[in-house]
Amino acid sequence: MVLEACVASVFDQQTLDFISHSEAQTRRLGARLGGLLNGGEVIALQGELGTGKTRWVQGMGQGLGVDVHVTSPGFTLVNEYHGRLLLYHIDLFRINHASEALDFGLEDYLYGDGVCVIEWAERIAEALPTDRLWITFHHLDDTSRRLTLHGDGDRYQQLLKDFQRLAFGVRHT
Repeated sequence: MVLEACVASVFDQQTLDFISHSEAQTRRLGARLGGLLNGGEVIALQGELGTGKTRWVQGMGQGLGVDVHVTSPGFTLVNEYHGRLLLYHIDLFRINHASEALDFGLEDYLYGDGVCVIEWAERIAEALPTDRLWITFHHLDDTSRRLTLHGDGDRYQQLLKDFQRLAFGVRHT
């Protein structure tokens, strides 16, 4: 197993911060997270255009065994991918209010058996479950992105610990 060559810091037991130095590394890290998922997870993604949200979801798809290219849903709002688990890739760029997302059936995805990954999740934060993994993407330069992962709830805090171990070799006592 090759560990990622990026610095990971922990703010507290709920938060992990690191830098991805390329699109390929962002996909690899997303794949590591995807490989840890069991279904029923809600992963909220926040960040400006071009910060790597879709690259992360592509990696998650790889980690879930999706064998087709993952693309941003755009106007359709939701793409479903079949792998080891269903991956619901939701893009809310064109949504202005949580009520619009609820109108198209968002709750079916949030509380389904698959993995629900939502780009532009900050637009509907009040409609999301309180237990979730929130990932914020920050543009640093042409190739580097800072990612901050925050786990709310025991399940997501454990997921963060497992991800740290798998991606960075961090052991928790």
